[in-house]
Amino acid sequence: MLTTATAIAAPAVASAAEMGHPYAGGGPGWWIVFPILWFLLFATVVFLVARRARRYGPPWARGGAGGVDVLGERYARGEIDEAEYRQRLAVLKEDRR
Repeated sequence: MLTTATAIAAPAVASAAEMGHPYAGGGPGWWIVFPILWFLLFATVVFLVARRARRYGPPWARGGAGGVDVLGERYARGEIDEAEYRQRLAVLKEDRR
């Protein structure tokens, strides 16, 4: 009985390839596109992070303003005069040796 029903229904059901279904060709299909897109996304993120690290340096190497930089800024703003600037600069350079 089951074989008779199957034999009758089989010709009535068209295969996916006969109906022009896009995934029925047996080719690579869309399953290959998504891993490629994930790879491209991952590669883009790695590229952007590496470019930023190259351009600005690693966070631990940036450092803050040193004593000479702060002293120069104070002199530029007029908070200290030239004599005091030179005196403090000499002290800072002494400490480096």
